[in-house]
Amino acid sequence: MKRAATIALLIAFAGPAHAADEEHHSHPVPEKLGSVHFPTSCAPAVQREFDRAVALLHSFAYAASEQEFRAVAARDAGCAIAHWGIAMSLFHELWEPPSGAALHEGAEQIRQAAEIRARSPRERQYVEALGTYYAATEQDAPALRAARYTRAMADVARNYPRDPEAQIFYALALIATASPADKTHANQKQAAAILEPIFRRQPQHPGVPHYLIHTYDSAELAPQGLAAARAYSKIAPSAPHALHMPSHIFTRLGLWDDSIASNLAARAAADKAGDVGEELHAMDYLTYAFLQRGRYADAEQVVLDLQSMKNIPAAQFKMGYAATAMPVRVAIERREWDRAAALEPLPHSTPHVAALVYWARAIGQSRAGHPRAADADVDRLNECLQQLRSTGNAYWATQVDALLKEAQAWRLVADADASGALVSLRAAADEEDAVDKLPVTPGPIVPAREQLGELLLELNRPQEAQHEFQTALTLAPGRRGAMAGAATAAERLGDVQAATQFRAQLTQ
Repeated sequence: MKRAATIALLIAFAGPAHAADEEHHSHPVPEKLGSVHFPTSCAPAVQREFDRAVALLHSFAYAASEQEFRAVAARDAGCAIAHWGIAMSLFHELWEPPSGAALHEGAEQIRQAAEIRARSPRERQYVEALGTYYAATEQDAPALRAARYTRAMADVARNYPRDPEAQIFYALALIATASPADKTHANQKQAAAILEPIFRRQPQHPGVPHYLIHTYDSAELAPQGLAAARAYSKIAPSAPHALHMPSHIFTRLGLWDDSIASNLAARAAADKAGDVGEELHAMDYLTYAFLQRGRYADAEQVVLDLQSMKNIPAAQFKMGYAATAMPVRVAIERREWDRAAALEPLPHSTPHVAALVYWARAIGQSRAGHPRAADADVDRLNECLQQLRSTGNAYWATQVDALLKEAQAWRLVADADASGALVSLRAAADEEDAVDKLPVTPGPIVPAREQLGELLLELNRPQEAQHEFQTALTLAPGRRGAMAGAATAAERLGDVQAATQFRAQLTQ
């Protein structure tokens, strides 16, 4: 029965190939979301729709997933696990945590699921596990709730070892609660140990390669994620996020042409689906890849396209970050200091997003030879930092503190205080290197260690500069600025072979 349901889902998602060929002009392209089967005690008539909702959930198509779960709940009033699905679609584990209305709606859906009481003990445990996240919504910090949920999902996975969905959702919880400061990547490695065997058994499951990509999204682990990256977009091409996700690994490995292709497809699919957040996210990764590839006109075009998108809700972090980062990336990476100094934050930007603009303006003013004009933006960066610390946002406080140190360093350079600038930039580089990036960004605008190498070149200290550039390239392979800096350092040291190799990489 289980096998039959899975096969039926595959047919529903993929559609018969010959029908697509023979009736191409009569029917749309069949939906392809991958193969998922989450057995339930609900009415058999809603099983296919429930599986589709879970497939959408695994590709972070949250709005569509919620809509499908609500349709299941409407068709089968006794389907308690459908309310769990609605609550899961509001719980964006790797993005910003739910707050306000979304948080309360999730708690209400868990209450309804508990009240209906699923006939299956397994389903009841799923509901209870998610209930640990939505309990005491006003009192507990998101990180505490997420840790509680992870422990509860560990129990579900342990109690139902033959339920792949329990293992997969537990692995996701491990990834979501991994500390960015843990350079051993303990949670990620535990998640990989769970997911890799399932990937071999269920190569068409969309969640498994998706979460493996997130698992391996670090400088240490990225090479292990290439197989999942190559597979995911083919498994679920109907989900814009599935088209984008491979670029996380491509970015980590400096595979810029692959990243460009991935995000061009994701952007087009997101635009067609009306998913502005996913479109902006793909556009930011696309801008980054174009810049590293030296395709500056293409990067400029993405920023022009961005300017035509009106009323971007900058208060929503995923959208605000991408829309802010793109013009900052282009101005700073192209060293157009006056352009950087003229940037403005979007209305209603969060402190950690507005900080990107204040950093760019301070850098632009200092490097254009107007250090006094940078003071106001250095002060604004400090204000952002204090706001983040006061609200307990430790991760972004660390990132903004690094930005502040970078801005102060270039301000000191403009005032001829090279020793003070080096101290500040080294501190920023060490701080930035100590934590991993979050999934919402392809990386810092310009890594602090790369900036440190550039400053050492300006001070005619090529040996030290070369060391910093090589370290930067270990953490972020293929970055154009670091390769150009390493080539220049090698040339000044008389290392013709190394300089030739770096120049060749730049022109490939």
